[in-house]
Amino acid sequence: MRRTVFDGDHESFRNVLRAFIEAEVGPHYQEWFEAGLVPREFYFKLAELGLFGINVPEEYGGAGLDTHKFEAIQYEETSRAGVTFGGSGVHVLLALPYLKMLATEEQQRRFLPKFVSGDEMWALAMTEPGTGSDLAGMKSTARRSEDGFHYVLNGAKTFITGGVHADRVIVCARTAPPREDDRRFGISLFAVDTKSEGYCVGRKLDKLGLRTSDTAELSFSDVVVPAEDLLGEENQGFSYLGRNLPSERWGIAYGAYAQAAAAVRFAKEYTQQRTVFGKEVASFQNTKFELAACQAKVDAMQAVADRALEALDAGELTPAEAASAKLFCTEAAADVIDRCLQLHGGYGYMNEYPIARLYADNRVNRIYGGTSEVMKTIIAKNMGL
Repeated sequence: MRRTVFDGDHESFRNVLRAFIEAEVGPHYQEWFEAGLVPREFYFKLAELGLFGINVPEEYGGAGLDTHKFEAIQYEETSRAGVTFGGSGVHVLLALPYLKMLATEEQQRRFLPKFVSGDEMWALAMTEPGTGSDLAGMKSTARRSEDGFHYVLNGAKTFITGGVHADRVIVCARTAPPREDDRRFGISLFAVDTKSEGYCVGRKLDKLGLRTSDTAELSFSDVVVPAEDLLGEENQGFSYLGRNLPSERWGIAYGAYAQAAAAVRFAKEYTQQRTVFGKEVASFQNTKFELAACQAKVDAMQAVADRALEALDAGELTPAEAASAKLFCTEAAADVIDRCLQLHGGYGYMNEYPIARLYADNRVNRIYGGTSEVMKTIIAKNMGL
């Protein structure tokens, strides 16, 4: 079926990005994988390529576009090469929407030029130890000073992607107790400078997958946050978080589809090169049937992911539709990648093969951004159940 989601400009970008990955990422990726993060300097190269400014207004150094299609191509090309760009996805996909939606003109003048140039990398800190998906249960607090000029932030966050290299972090904290009839009330968002006294990066977490993406624990001990670094209205943060969840879940869905497509490519190439009993593995009927079944699932995932992309760009992607796309693509991708790893035999279990890294990287898709069980709850509620 003809694919219409991308035009000539998008394909030109794809070619540039593919060449960049071959020249600047592939030769160094094993070193980054072993270190557990990409070098901070790598983000300046992504900035020079223009990846950070695509959706930033021109007056702040960006391209002034309003589309997620270039992000979609980035998912496809990094998966195709079996690499990741560290925590840069959080910088663009998660942090930028909050800055565009909530930052005042004065804040955008301060933040966005450095965002585009890579001089300030951003992360998002929501999850806390013991709360998981229950964001309304967060315990971190931000107490406003008597003179109103600043807040004092205390608490801890965990599983913060990009947390090691981040220069600014959007931190969610309680500025008021929850109401009896609304436990979501009282949460506010702050653009916290990671150089602030009392701000501490704890452990760089040792993850199963996404090894080059720095994920950390953060703690705040009487961190002074200027009042002018409050994002949006005080106590209304939970509603802001909800508005951006569809785009976050689309990104996870699209990434899962791209990983599955890459897995089929890896398995096809491997089985065409590998011989068993004097025959190519790809020549056996079982191999053909397995790859055919996987390709059919990838085709279905692509259709769902592309449709969600068009809806997102049009501002029409609903929370339930995003949940459905995420649930389907992440669950289907897990099956495809597992079957493609099986076709690699014992070599599929070795990290030197991209299918092994892909298998580990993919697993978190059914957890972060809301677990599959949470997605089912959202979909069921939308069905009136």
